[in-house]
Amino acid sequence: MCFGSAIPPVAKDKAVIVSPSRPETDALKSMGWTCTTYPDGTAAMALITLPREKARAKSWIAQASQAVGAGVIVVDGAKTDGVDTLLGAVKARTQSILGHVPKAHGRCFWFCGGKFDDWLPKMRDIGGFSTYPGVFSADGPDSGSRALLAHLPDLSGRVADLGAGWGFLSRQILKHESVSELHLVEADNDALACAQHNVCDARARFHWADATTWAPQTKMHTVIMNPPFHEGRKGKPELGQAFIQTAARILMPKGKLYMVANRHLPYEATLQTTFSKITSINTSGGFKILVADTPRLRR
Repeated sequence: MCFGSAIPPVAKDKAVIVSPSRPETDALKSMGWTCTTYPDGTAAMALITLPREKARAKSWIAQASQAVGAGVIVVDGAKTDGVDTLLGAVKARTQSILGHVPKAHGRCFWFCGGKFDDWLPKMRDIGGFSTYPGVFSADGPDSGSRALLAHLPDLSGRVADLGAGWGFLSRQILKHESVSELHLVEADNDALACAQHNVCDARARFHWADATTWAPQTKMHTVIMNPPFHEGRKGKPELGQAFIQTAARILMPKGKLYMVANRHLPYEATLQTTFSKITSINTSGGFKILVADTPRLRR
């Protein structure tokens, strides 16, 4: 059993890859690997590719411990992602650290046994919302989403929330009675599970999907989004640019996009090639609200 996106060094028919990420899952499935979002059953051993989020790393170790019993768990991670700190935390819970070796800017260690049940993922309340530790902005609504919410007009018709996370913006959007459908599109299955818990409205539709490729059956009147611009610790503004292209593709001819971004991110050029009218509003906190009107028709 392998947690994360690393390809395990075993035959495909003897491995299961556990990942909450839809893009990772789609890529691995296309190569013939069996994937799941949560371990089901037992395994002889587990390999964990350390995620950036410390809480998620701990939850994967706890899930791996349940799956392998007395089997070996191998953890591979970067020092910038806290692998040394995690090794110390695991040492405090097991007497069976079998070995560890430095590896470039990281470390690999392996162990068996130990008590990790209290590291299993549990939803927690953050002021009327529930989140899993490890999802984006798990401690509360992020500043960008709050800034976007303050600049949204009355909405109506079919709306898509691309990168909906655990549902903060979506719940606010559904306060608009003229919204007929709201499609929450989220690539992180753990975050989507939170959104399903937080957004209790018959108009909500939940999609575990890659927002850069998602295609609804019917075009949208409005798209809102606070797109990601990191992949791990690496800045990747092309993610936001791909979100913009999706918005232009799924909107009706007179549809509108409302998005928030850090002021330094280079989104205007992509917006100008995909929409006919662009408005930018600078806000406090270093954000800009971008409103794009009327997608350009593609020939």
